[in-house]
Amino acid sequence: MTKPPVASLLLALVFTFVPAAFAQNAQSSPEQATQDQAAAGQTTFHAETSLVIVPTLVREKSGHPVYTLTAQDFTLTDNGAPQTVHLEEGNDSQPIALVVAIETGGSGVLKMDLYPQLEPLIEGLIGAVPHTVAVVGFDSHVYLLQPFTPSWQEISATMNSLQPGDNGAAIFDGVSYAVDLLRSQSPQYRRVILLLSETNDHGSQAGLVETVRAISDTNTIVYSVAFSSLKSDFKTQAPRIVQDDRPGPPHGCMGKYPDEEKNPNRLVQFWNCLGLLAPPLKAAQLVVALGIDGLKRNVPESIAGMTGGEYFKFSNEKNLQSDLATISNHVPNRYVLTFRPQSPAPGPHAIEVKLKDYPKLVVTARRAYWVEPPGQPSSSQEPPAPQP
Repeated sequence: MTKPPVASLLLALVFTFVPAAFAQNAQSSPEQATQDQAAAGQTTFHAETSLVIVPTLVREKSGHPVYTLTAQDFTLTDNGAPQTVHLEEGNDSQPIALVVAIETGGSGVLKMDLYPQLEPLIEGLIGAVPHTVAVVGFDSHVYLLQPFTPSWQEISATMNSLQPGDNGAAIFDGVSYAVDLLRSQSPQYRRVILLLSETNDHGSQAGLVETVRAISDTNTIVYSVAFSSLKSDFKTQAPRIVQDDRPGPPHGCMGKYPDEEKNPNRLVQFWNCLGLLAPPLKAAQLVVALGIDGLKRNVPESIAGMTGGEYFKFSNEKNLQSDLATISNHVPNRYVLTFRPQSPAPGPHAIEVKLKDYPKLVVTARRAYWVEPPGQPSSSQEPPAPQP
């Protein structure tokens, strides 16, 4: 009798047993979730608490924000399943932790003369609430240009001392690093990234999957203001969306590293193996479920859309200033919806928010979150030294 291929057996076992095991392990008791929420002082999503935050902006077709709706006006689905929606109050008075992530390499060098004048507009984006701001630059690498500070003088000085970088535009790496910076801030802060970059990623080590996972872990919202990449870049560059080319264990995806500290949780390793065999299922699921096939063409737009933020394009100083003014108007006028999924399965989840009785209004909301398998630690990076 011919033996079935190992890959087929593995896939059969995955789809038979793993979803139930993952769902059971990922679910937490309501009592524990309530304790976690109270300790944090704010509703935050982690795999342990199973509470998901969904920033949502509602506008008239003219663009004016609508801020008179209640939780009963919204419907929300998680991977197609209807959820009970709650509306958090008083969000506009919460403090803000903001990371300004600026492309200083690639085509971004041509736009750097527009950025020194942005400090007053960034200050307007935050408003009168308590705040802390950091500045990150990226080309082929990521640089911490200004650690978190409440001082606008320090931010202005940093924006006026930007230096051109190399030919890289590692957008995924820049966003992932900004998320890691925000991870260290108090959960009472709204976490925001202002991304200033071109539309194409060139040279990132991180990919879509890693970025979505990092953003989900911190409930970060991304506002992207971007300029078009050079046409030649579309043919020669593409972000690492569904391919993980980093070296794995020497004896296959379910093998073990010689260094025990590198060995992941076995359930996590099983999920990652499935991604290689499928191939790779987890990233393909993101692309299909979230409708982000255009990510290769416009990375900032797709990232902003997944987080419930907004995307704007600019070509000159006037466009840029107008875009930031619009963001300043929208930041305090967003609804913060929350829901608690039942037995959330590990991996990517697609969120869809609609209005029941207002078909003429436009809804912009978070489109995705990620549930980590039990025992999976949050990824983080050591901040690099400030750029000289």
